[in-house]
Amino acid sequence: MSARCAVTCRKSPVTFTLKAMLFAVRFHDRTDCGNVRREYMQEHIAWLDEHRQTVLVGGSLRIEQGENPVGGLWLVEAPDKIAVEALISSDPFTILGLREYYEIFFWSKAFPDRKVSV
Repeated sequence: MSARCAVTCRKSPVTFTLKAMLFAVRFHDRTDCGNVRREYMQEHIAWLDEHRQTVLVGGSLRIEQGENPVGGLWLVEAPDKIAVEALISSDPFTILGLREYYEIFFWSKAFPDRKVSV
């Protein structure tokens, strides 16, 4: 994902490409809203699928295998942090109040040329 920008110099315009950045988003869920996750999981999954070009990887987080989720983790490709915040605000889990809070981190992939399938 990239955006094209033009900058006008004195003699001629210069065009350059802005590359999207990678972000890791860590969600912390409200402990009293487990029913929201259960009842609206299909809507959330459909939303993630609609945004698969931006939310590259997403999933729930648990302290122990087999326990109820305590939050989630996304890897996101977006032009800036504001775009990530707008994306989060449109997620059904956010709209329905499941998320207590979230953290957005700039993420640097150690081997940018390696394509991985998770």
